[in-house]
Amino acid sequence: MDRQRLRNWILTAMVAAICAVGAVIKVPAFISTAALDSAPAFLGVVFLSPFFAGLAGFIGHFITALTAGFPLGPLHLIIAIEMFIVVWIFGVMHRKGLHVWKWPVALVLNGIVAPLPFYFLISPAFFWGALGSILMATVINLVIVAVVMPVLSKVFLRKEGRVQ
Repeated sequence: MDRQRLRNWILTAMVAAICAVGAVIKVPAFISTAALDSAPAFLGVVFLSPFFAGLAGFIGHFITALTAGFPLGPLHLIIAIEMFIVVWIFGVMHRKGLHVWKWPVALVLNGIVAPLPFYFLISPAFFWGALGSILMATVINLVIVAVVMPVLSKVFLRKEGRVQ
């Protein structure tokens, strides 16, 4: 395994571990596993590829589900896949310089679109009951990312010698 590939896996594991810390900070919810687990994965796009940042988000959701006792059972696989996709899209947009658009896209995808399958899989009542807390958790996670990302970006740019 070359150094870059090893670096990516190690950083992904570290981001997933930080997601685990956020996973235990739950957002008060009707019936969901909303937590502060996705902020580290979103921040991971600064120094990881969209794939590896998404993978950290995937793992982060499973840790959140585990700390909540897997209330939705195997349906957590759907949520983890959605988390991967949302973080991946956020990372692609970040890499392409779409710094204004990545925020509302992440908010809508994670806060509204991701819970939508549960409207049909569980019930409309579950969807509407969980939507507020999921949306609130998404906003809190994205605010954390918006505050920390500029600082983290400067640190990584300096480390790589791209900024004086």
